Amino acid sequence: MITFINRFDVTGPAAEFEEAFDTTSAFFAAQPGFIRHRLLQHVDAPHLYVNIADWDDQDSFQKALSRPEFAAHRARLRALSSSDPNLYTPLLERVAR
Repeated sequence: MITFINRFDVTGPAAEFEEAFDTTSAFFAAQPGFIRHRLLQHVDAPHLYVNIADWDDQDSFQKALSRPEFAAHRARLRALSSSDPNLYTPLLERVAR
């Protein structure tokens, strides 16, 4: 499993960004290898968001990004925000008992 973390600094209307993200989320959810994601909003700086997405593997993630349909999603999100996307390998997870 790999984890994709993308920090967004929203410069456009928040509602428009959230709607664009929801549409993009539905696109990714339909791709092979997608497991789950969460969109988080900063408590004290509501223009900052973080997307945390889990994928089966890096190849599945890269294939989803390379699909021609993704270009429109990317363009819409970039028009509303700047971002800092990165891939991570999970190392430790602890759950409350």
